[in-house]
Amino acid sequence: MASIKDVAAEAGVSVATVSRVLNDHPSVSSDARTRVLRAVAALGYRPNAVARSLRTDQTRTLGLVISDVLNPYFTELARSVEEEARALGYSVIIGNADERPDLQDHHVRTLLDRRIDGLLVSPTDGGSPLMLDAARAGTPMVFVDRWIPGVDVPVVRADGQSAVRDLVAHLYGLGHRRLAIIAGPAATTTGSERVHAFREALAAYGLPLPDVYTGQGDFQAESGRRVTEGFLDLPEPPEVVFAADNLMALGALDAIRARGLRVPDDIALAAFDDIPWFVHTDPPVTAVAQPTGELGRAAVRALVDRIEGRPPQSVTLPARLVVRRSCGETPEAAPEAASEAPHSPEPPRPPAPQAVPGPAPAVTEVPATNRSKP
Repeated sequence: MASIKDVAAEAGVSVATVSRVLNDHPSVSSDARTRVLRAVAALGYRPNAVARSLRTDQTRTLGLVISDVLNPYFTELARSVEEEARALGYSVIIGNADERPDLQDHHVRTLLDRRIDGLLVSPTDGGSPLMLDAARAGTPMVFVDRWIPGVDVPVVRADGQSAVRDLVAHLYGLGHRRLAIIAGPAATTTGSERVHAFREALAAYGLPLPDVYTGQGDFQAESGRRVTEGFLDLPEPPEVVFAADNLMALGALDAIRARGLRVPDDIALAAFDDIPWFVHTDPPVTAVAQPTGELGRAAVRALVDRIEGRPPQSVTLPARLVVRRSCGETPEAAPEAASEAPHSPEPPRPPAPQAVPGPAPAVTEVPATNRSKP
């Protein structure tokens, strides 16, 4: 393998000149730059990334800690992060927290020890001392999808509240009145925000959300199965189960089928976080879709801005309702496609109460680019 000395000899320049060319230093003449680049190509020289990082204090590497690699939402998010980072000249090291705060902190600690240039995290809870310390120490960091309230870190997320309101309007228009939710962990911002949005949307129609219709899940399929079994055991089961993420929705579907029941004939099912599988279930599942790919790309751009000295901004993108057939929709009203569904027409309803502010931090609204998968 060629060394930097070999390149210098081939180009007829000093080792220092080769180094300046490779680091794009402006003091090198155009003739010397041309000769060095020709020598690099002829010899197939590749700079030593480790040695360069020791000199520049940069590794051109980002860390990404996702909440659950088995969740298709986070798998797609990780893919978009890696693609955007590669396009900007960075590599990505990924850690899977498996919805465990201790495992999350293990990955964060390992990534910081490896001298990454910046960190993308979807926090599993809001109380990690390690992440709080890293943020306060000035580590370039961006929260994606979830965030820790009160921590001065840019947040890239989707606003699902409007889409949840659309979902409730859609369900109300179909005649459903007993609606239940499988909630995510209250310690996560997405878990608490989705319950809040669901409760407020129901209240706008004068519908209650009884405690027995609120089941505590953990964004895992088994919790969706367990909570749904509890709903089905009630003297008056709900007409609709809304799962606050896709894995809990799959668990709910398992529980319904295990009882010999059918969706939507016996009970309807809707989900937050659309995934490609939902078009292949019988019936296809009505869901709230987040612009996952664009979230990942926007998060990388915000982090690279922070690393390279540009002011990063928080970003909020809109989620949308995708109507299919799991809530009693007719085939005509629910095309078998993941295209954006129009807002459901709202039936007459009582005046909506004053909106209650959600937990989201102040953000800059930007339009979705429709580049994400449904």
